[in-house]
Amino acid sequence: MLTKRIIPCLDIKDGRVVKGINFVNLRDAGDPVETASAYDKAGADELVFLDITASSDSRDIKADLVRKISEAIFIPFTVGGGIRTIDDFKVILREGADKVAVNSAAIMNPALISQAADKFGSQCVVVAIDAKRRPDGSFSIFKNGGRIDMGIDAIKWAIEAVKLGAGELLVTSMDCDGTKNGYDMELTRKISENGGVPVIASGGAGTMQHFKDILTDGKADAALAATLFHYKEMEIKDLKEYLHKEGISVRR
Repeated sequence: MLTKRIIPCLDIKDGRVVKGINFVNLRDAGDPVETASAYDKAGADELVFLDITASSDSRDIKADLVRKISEAIFIPFTVGGGIRTIDDFKVILREGADKVAVNSAAIMNPALISQAADKFGSQCVVVAIDAKRRPDGSFSIFKNGGRIDMGIDAIKWAIEAVKLGAGELLVTSMDCDGTKNGYDMELTRKISENGGVPVIASGGAGTMQHFKDILTDGKADAALAATLFHYKEMEIKDLKEYLHKEGISVRR
């Protein structure tokens, strides 16, 4: 059985970790470097850093902050937000990231996925998908930190992204984000079944059962959370002990 991963996420705005509900009502959650280091020591398998206003503000990601975090941790590190060009990939990887997540720019220029995969390898390319359920039950993808509905089906876009060279998909349910009511099982399962690459599920974790469900019935390869971990509502070591007892393979 493949080992499942538990991944804390640092949503960054103005150089601080923030967290909200349904992508709005953000509140401060601490210093990024200190928080990253604490997660490394707490047993996180990987870390995701998302500069959530870089794309909407049309600015570059803060490379110096990426470097400081990479120097403070010893676990795989994915960085996203404001990535628009191959040069952006190069800068972020040079500053210590192991993988680069791209969302808005990939939607507007899908060839960027292929170019990055060709130059750096698919294992470095993570396509982030922010999806919201439509009235008919299907899912639409959004860009610019959940601000703009692209009117593109999320499942079809996931399949296309993998064909273009994405090595991993970070799938966030905008409906479930920050609610603590559980991950979107249907969204994650459909993308996992059709994508053919590892899927990180994001948005909605509230209990240990939610992690178990998304890693089994939801068919996710990894579960990402922020609020629970940031505010010490759940410890990663306790979560992993629970998952282990439930028969799920995790690194302990």
